[in-house]
Amino acid sequence: MTQPVLALGAALLTVSGSVWYVPALADLRAGADRTESRRAAAAACVSGWGTAGIVAVLFLVAEAWWVPAGAAAAGAAVAAGLRTRAALRRRREAEEAARHWARLRPDGHPSAAQGPRNVRTVFAVLVGAGLVTAAATAALLLTVGPGNGPYWLTAAVPAVLTGLFLLIAATVTLTG
Repeated sequence: MTQPVLALGAALLTVSGSVWYVPALADLRAGADRTESRRAAAAACVSGWGTAGIVAVLFLVAEAWWVPAGAAAAGAAVAAGLRTRAALRRRREAEEAARHWARLRPDGHPSAAQGPRNVRTVFAVLVGAGLVTAAATAALLLTVGPGNGPYWLTAAVPAVLTGLFLLIAATVTLTG
């Protein structure tokens, strides 16, 4: 493939990425109104998409293939470093927020910050187990054949199992 075709592809890719880098530019322009982690993530996004634009120009200007490839590798390394930094800052910000919220709880336990996440996980696991059990039961009833029972059991038993697991999941998460 010739380099002008690659340049056109990289330019189109860069233009189509505007749905990510335009909001990231807005986050960067907002400055202190955004958290540090969000600004760092926005910087990673802008540097990654900026790299794609630079590579598009380098495909047109440079003769050797290694020039755009080197620029792409360097830009990817910078973007990955900024994104990693943003993730670490986000974790620190979340821990700090959990400490602040823990001070507001009457018992002083920081477990409240992790409670909803655990509840959602338990709910999702129980509902998923119910759906898998219902699907396995339906498959078993279909393989047994129509001569061993009424057809309505093929639909009713999995539906009852799904409802039972949904009830169990709701009960466990509401009482826990």
